[in-house]
Amino acid sequence: MDIKKRLIIYNNLTIIIPFIITGIVAFIFVFVSSKFFNTSITYSDFKKASLTKSELLNVSKDIAKSSSKSIKDDDEFQEYLGEKLSAVNGKIVIVKDGNIEFSSPDLGKIDTAKSLMESGNALRKSLQIKDTHYSIDSFPLAFKDGSSGKVIFLVPAAVKPDIFKNFIITVLLTFFICFALMSIIISYVFSKKILEPIALLKKATAEISRGDLDFEIAESGDMEIRELCSDFEKMRIQLKDSVRMRMKYDENRKMLVSSISHDLKTPITSIKGYVQGILDGVANTPEKLEHYLNTINIKTQQVDSMIDDLLLYSRLDLKQIPFTYEKTDILEYFRCCIEESRMELAKSNIKIDLQNNLDNSQFFRVDRIRFMRVILNIIDNSRKYMNKKSGRISIILRETKTSIIIEIKDNGSGIGKDDINKIFNRFYRADSARSNARGSGLGLAIAKQIVEGHNGNIWANSNINEGTSIIISLAKLF
Repeated sequence: MDIKKRLIIYNNLTIIIPFIITGIVAFIFVFVSSKFFNTSITYSDFKKASLTKSELLNVSKDIAKSSSKSIKDDDEFQEYLGEKLSAVNGKIVIVKDGNIEFSSPDLGKIDTAKSLMESGNALRKSLQIKDTHYSIDSFPLAFKDGSSGKVIFLVPAAVKPDIFKNFIITVLLTFFICFALMSIIISYVFSKKILEPIALLKKATAEISRGDLDFEIAESGDMEIRELCSDFEKMRIQLKDSVRMRMKYDENRKMLVSSISHDLKTPITSIKGYVQGILDGVANTPEKLEHYLNTINIKTQQVDSMIDDLLLYSRLDLKQIPFTYEKTDILEYFRCCIEESRMELAKSNIKIDLQNNLDNSQFFRVDRIRFMRVILNIIDNSRKYMNKKSGRISIILRETKTSIIIEIKDNGSGIGKDDINKIFNRFYRADSARSNARGSGLGLAIAKQIVEGHNGNIWANSNINEGTSIIISLAKLF
């Protein structure tokens, strides 16, 4: 439930429930009064009392308009009053300048005096004459001779005055007490529904601010608060992931610095040694000098290649290199890759061939330049670790229902089971080969980045002394 809907419901309950309880209390009061005190409090009684009040008011106006100086001597007006009061079974007392000017014939002097006294009582205007309860109403009068007074009406009460007064007081007290209690209860429940989730959220944010990113934020309360908690939980997860990624990047950065320092140290040390030999005059013949300079040139190219690979890997890792995909003929593309590496492989007595097992596919979408880097890196890696006098590398093309499969297979030294899953890690080499292999150690790591940039997969299968297969899976072009 949302806060707005809950607020509307609670506000309505604050009004409706007191009315319901007041109605129940009023019904119980009427039932008890009629059942145990023989006092009827009905709608007809209240209606009758209202009509009587209206009739008395009209009579008081007629008295005020009377031109008689003494109502005592005006038989016609007395007869008029008698008719009006007989309709309501009432009695009348007229007071002029503090003296009783007129009273109903059947009203005794003592009862008249009591009526005059009770009419001045603001809290209790009722009188019992014999067995009948009368309600007392008085209206001010201004006589034509300039004197003032009042008219007192005694009308048989439809209900006992005390009962009616108690009924009104009971109803009003019940309503206001219920209203006050409901306001307190509703305010407490409503605030609890809001404050408890906010307190939990406050506690969670305090824990997070102290660095405890494992403190989960529970979703509770109304819809808006649950959404707020959900947003904070997402923020916590993202913050935790960012911290974890930062730690991972810091760790990778340290490893990167350590690894590249190790790999750069060997060629730089070699360059430094040959340069020092030239300066010391060790290369004292043209042949030695040429050998030293050629070695320095090779080592310099090696360092330059390592730095290029490092920069390329860093840009790929940071997603800073866009890929330009083109629809490409598969067979033509791999023939170009083979021609690109054939001469270098021939120097190492390695043959390369292409095996086409494709049935229907002729084209695929790749970044021609970046993907050729993948193929050449894999071929070059096979060349470096070839331990056969007659090496062989085969590029095998096949397909499944959804993918083009490219397998680059060699008959080299192979890779152990413990190392096969690590060869795509940057700077990873088998320990036995690290000092002999040339290169940055980033070739297969760069290949993996580029293949994944093509939304493809790359993996390896290998057997010791039998060779290694690097397999690439790319989506078909439909």
